[in-house]
Amino acid sequence: MAAPSERRNGGGASLWAALLLAAAALRPAEAVSEPTTVAFDVRPGGVVHSFSQSVGPGDKYTCAFTYASQGGTNEKWQMSLGTSEDHQHFTCTIWRPQGKSYLYFTQFRAEVRGAEIEYGMAYSKAAFERESDVPLKSEEFEVTKMAGT
Repeated sequence: MAAPSERRNGGGASLWAALLLAAAALRPAEAVSEPTTVAFDVRPGGVVHSFSQSVGPGDKYTCAFTYASQGGTNEKWQMSLGTSEDHQHFTCTIWRPQGKSYLYFTQFRAEVRGAEIEYGMAYSKAAFERESDVPLKSEEFEVTKMAGT
């Protein structure tokens, strides 16, 4: 596991759209089970909070999101997890379905258990209508085999 990156805290990253972790690259031809989507509250106040969800046979895979945020009020966010049909690959996406957030994340960490991350990306803004996703700068987050921070 990686220690949280301090670059984010001073860098002014405002993750407000989505964080995607793919524990293994899913080829387009692979069938994916129906994703599990769970809503949770993201609460401001600068206090560290955590939310996790497990999927797969025997809850083989777990995705955990730990964060501290400021500004705004509680917001409904979602964590979506899906597995391949053979349960050898899974994805975890953390996002705000209502779009724009008024929260500023002072730190965040998305972690997987039961697998290694093959791909991870964090966005400051997700695509809306004719706009494109806006990824965080590479110096604003870090992806290791177990976590995106």
